[in-house]
Amino acid sequence: MSRDDDLTAGHLQELRRGTVVLACLTRLRTPDYGYSLLESLDVLGIQVDANTLYPLLRRLEKQGLLVSEWDTAESRPRKFYRTSPAGDDLAALLTDDWDRLTASLHRLSEGQEP
Repeated sequence: MSRDDDLTAGHLQELRRGTVVLACLTRLRTPDYGYSLLESLDVLGIQVDANTLYPLLRRLEKQGLLVSEWDTAESRPRKFYRTSPAGDDLAALLTDDWDRLTASLHRLSEGQEP
């Protein structure tokens, strides 16, 4: 990988970092477990590594933005996560800001002056 490729990859990673939080909070309005969440995000075009996702889920839970419970009904227990009311509030705020930023970036790319 060249220096330019490394630079580009770093910027792409930085851009995606915050979007993963919003994607998880939004997607987990319907309870799901980690591996299934990884797969559904991937299908939606949001690639996230398991080594990134699982610590993120634990951090969001610790912050009170997700809640979890164990499903022990199957032979392999799974921890299901869902967005908490505080997580819903944050997702709405982040979505509004995302929409505002997207509109602004579109205006910039079209050469519109402020």
